[in-house]
Amino acid sequence: MAALLEARGVEVTFPIHGRSDWPWTPPKRLKAVTGVDLTLNEGETLGIVGESGSGKSTLARAIIGTVKATGGAVLWQGKDLLTMAREERRTHSRDVQMVFQDPLAALNPRMTVGQIIAEPLITHFPKTPKDDVRAQVQDIMTKVGLLPNLINRYPHEFSGGQCQRIGIARALILKPKLLICDEPVSALDVSVQAQVINLLKAIQKEFRLSIIFIAHDLSVVRHVSDRIAVMYLGRLVEAAPGRELIATPWHPYTKALIASVPLPDPELERGRMRASLEGELPSPLNPPSGCAFRTRCPVARTSCAHHEPEHRWEGARMVACPFAPEEVEDLDAARPDVSAASR
Repeated sequence: MAALLEARGVEVTFPIHGRSDWPWTPPKRLKAVTGVDLTLNEGETLGIVGESGSGKSTLARAIIGTVKATGGAVLWQGKDLLTMAREERRTHSRDVQMVFQDPLAALNPRMTVGQIIAEPLITHFPKTPKDDVRAQVQDIMTKVGLLPNLINRYPHEFSGGQCQRIGIARALILKPKLLICDEPVSALDVSVQAQVINLLKAIQKEFRLSIIFIAHDLSVVRHVSDRIAVMYLGRLVEAAPGRELIATPWHPYTKALIASVPLPDPELERGRMRASLEGELPSPLNPPSGCAFRTRCPVARTSCAHHEPEHRWEGARMVACPFAPEEVEDLDAARPDVSAASR
C-alpha cells in the first residue's frame, strides 16, 4: 500500500498565560502533542485511542490544519502540508474532511440541511450551477441514509444520529480521500452508534476512503480499524494491527485500557478482576520526567524517571516501553477476551 499521509515528529505547543502573570512574564508552554509519528495508507482505517486529554483531537486538528503544528512534518502524498502556501493548502483541504464529536453543535442552526451540506461545494466550486448543487446534495443525502425530501429542514428537527449523518454528508460532498472522525459516535445511543459505524464502513468501501477514527473506547475502535495507535499525554505509546493489539497488548497503558472494556456477559463481567489505573492523568503543563506513564504504571521502576522510552519496533508493532511483554503480565488477568466476548 502507498502511504497517503505521514506524520513525522509532530508537535503542538500552546502558550499559557496565568491570570496573575505580569504582561512581561513569559508564558508557560503546554505540550499537547509530542513527537508523534504515524503513517496512514490508502484505503486504510487508523484508530487513535486514549483518555481525554491524551492529545488525540489536537493531533487530528494539526493534521487538518485548524491547529498549527509547532514542530515536525505532515506529509500528504509526499508534500509537507505545514510548509505549503495558503492557496495550495486550500486546494489540498478538499481531500481531507472532518466529522466532529457533537453532531448538533457542529451544524449551523440557521441553515437548512441542504445549505449545510452544500456549503463546502459552493466554497470550493462557486461556479457550480444551482441545479447541480441540489442534485449532488440530494444524492449524498441518499448515500448516508437521509431522505432527499428533508433538504429544506433545519438541524433541530433531526435526532442526534440523523445530525451526524448530515455531518458525514457535508464531509463527503467534496469526495475527499481522507475522513478524520473525531469521536463521531460518543454522543450517540449504543444502537445508533452501531448504525453510524456501519455507515462509515459502507461509505469507505464505496468512496475508497482512508479514515482516521478517534475514540477513547477500544471496543468501538476495534470494529473499524485496520491498525490502532494508543496515545498518552500527547505521546504515542503503542501501535499495531488492530486484532494483534487487542489480542496481545504490550504496553501497560494499553493493557489497562482493554481491561476497562466491559464484557457483554454479566456472569463473566462479575467474575473477572478489574485492573484500574491509579491516580489521574498528569497535567501536560508539568509532565513527569522520563516515561510520562510512570506515575500510574504498575511495573514502573526507578530508571523510568530518568529516561524517556524509545519507540521499539517488533515487526509491524511499535511500543514505547523498555520492558518485555512478559514483564507486564500482571494486568493480563483483568484483560477481557474482547474477541471471544463479541462473537
